[in-house]
Amino acid sequence: MSNILTHDAEATRKLGYLLGQCAQAGDVIVCAGALGAGKTTLIQGFAAGLGVDEGQYVRSPTFTLMQIYRGRHALYHFDFYRLTRADEVWDIGFEDCLEAGGVVVMEWGDKFLSVLPAARLEIRFDILSADRRRIVWTSTQDSYQHYHGVDMAAWAL
Repeated sequence: MSNILTHDAEATRKLGYLLGQCAQAGDVIVCAGALGAGKTTLIQGFAAGLGVDEGQYVRSPTFTLMQIYRGRHALYHFDFYRLTRADEVWDIGFEDCLEAGGVVVMEWGDKFLSVLPAARLEIRFDILSADRRRIVWTSTQDSYQHYHGVDMAAWAL
């Protein structure tokens, strides 16, 4: 388990960037936290760290449910907020994206953990104040340990 406190959206985005630099093809990442906790902000940074072109604005796919971005690996960005049943996960092409070999990131993925791959990175966002967040990331299997090697020296820059 790793964690950090962020004091503004830019710090959350920077953490996402550092995590994105660690990403490997086939990774599955679940982001969990209240509305406005910073999930989309972190994923914006994650996309940049993955090499997604700056011209591709990353936004929460709340209504489209999934968005694809091209970087070092394809980034499949899902939002499960509007889904009400676990079987709907399969109706929106989730399995196809898992098999495609890119990086799959889900906002509100904690709603349906039972249907997600057992191997995954889970990122939890705790709101401490209007700007401050505690962000905790935990790997469910050793294959995700590369995320715990985030260069904290780069964080201080």
